[in-house]
Amino acid sequence: MAKRKISRENGFSDIHQSGLFADAGAGDESTAVSGRAEAASPGASPDAPHFHQHRQRLRQRFLSAGAGSVADYEMLELVLFRAIPRRDVKPLAKQLLARFGDFNGVISAPPARLAEVAGAGEAVVCELKIVEAAAHRLARSRVMNRHVITSWAQLMDYCKTAMAHRETEQFRILFLDRKNALIADEEQARGTVDHVPVYPREVVKRALELNASALILVHNHPSGDPTPSQADIDMTRQIERAAKAVGLVVHDHVVVGMARDASFRALGLL
Repeated sequence: MAKRKISRENGFSDIHQSGLFADAGAGDESTAVSGRAEAASPGASPDAPHFHQHRQRLRQRFLSAGAGSVADYEMLELVLFRAIPRRDVKPLAKQLLARFGDFNGVISAPPARLAEVAGAGEAVVCELKIVEAAAHRLARSRVMNRHVITSWAQLMDYCKTAMAHRETEQFRILFLDRKNALIADEEQARGTVDHVPVYPREVVKRALELNASALILVHNHPSGDPTPSQADIDMTRQIERAAKAVGLVVHDHVVVGMARDASFRALGLL
C-alpha cells in the first residue's frame, strides 16, 4: 500500500487538512482556522458544512440589527461558536435552554450542572462562565462609587444579575460611605437552597475595616419568592442592633427573587 509522503515544510498543513484535528476542541489554533474558513466567501468553499454560512448570517444580523433581533437560542449559538468551532451548535443551544429555562438561567447555572448536558464540555462551560462574569462586571461598574439613592434601579439590576438565578442562597453586603456612595460589594456567605449562615459580628467587623458608614443587606431566595421569612427578619434585627452599637446604619435588606424583589424598608420591617 502506498504511503503518503509529508514534507517537513508543509507536513502540519497536510495533516490538518486530512481531518485528523477536525474535532480537536476549542483551542486557539482550531478557532483561528475555523474563523478563517468562515470569513471566506461562500463560493470559495462549496463543500463547507451548512452551519458555516449560518454562523456568518447570524453574526451579521446581530451586528446590523442588534441583540433584539436574535432569540435566546441564537444568542447562545453566538456564544457557543467560539467553544465549538467545527460543529452545528443549535441543538446544544436548545438543549441548554430546555434544561435551564432562558439565557440568564443558562449562563448562571453551576458548572457541574452545565456539564451534565450532552455536548457541554469544558470549553462550553468556560465560554458561558466568561459571559456571566462579563455581565456581572458591567452591571457592577454602573453602580460602584455612585449614590445609591439616585442609582437604586441600577443597583437592583446588578443584584438581580448577580443573584437571581443562583440555586443556593447567597448573602451580600453593600458598604456605603458617609455620602451613601457604594464603596464595596462583597459576598459574606453562601448557604443551601433555603438557608445561609450570617454572623452579625463578622458583618460589623468588615464594615469597620472598610470605614463604611452604612450598609445594605442583600440575599436571594432560590425558590423565586422574595417574601422575607421569620429567620430573615430575626437575622436582620440582630445585624441592625450590632451595627447601631458602633454607629453604623442599615439602610435596607433586599430579598431577591426570580422576577421581583422585596425591600424590608418598604415592608416596614426596618
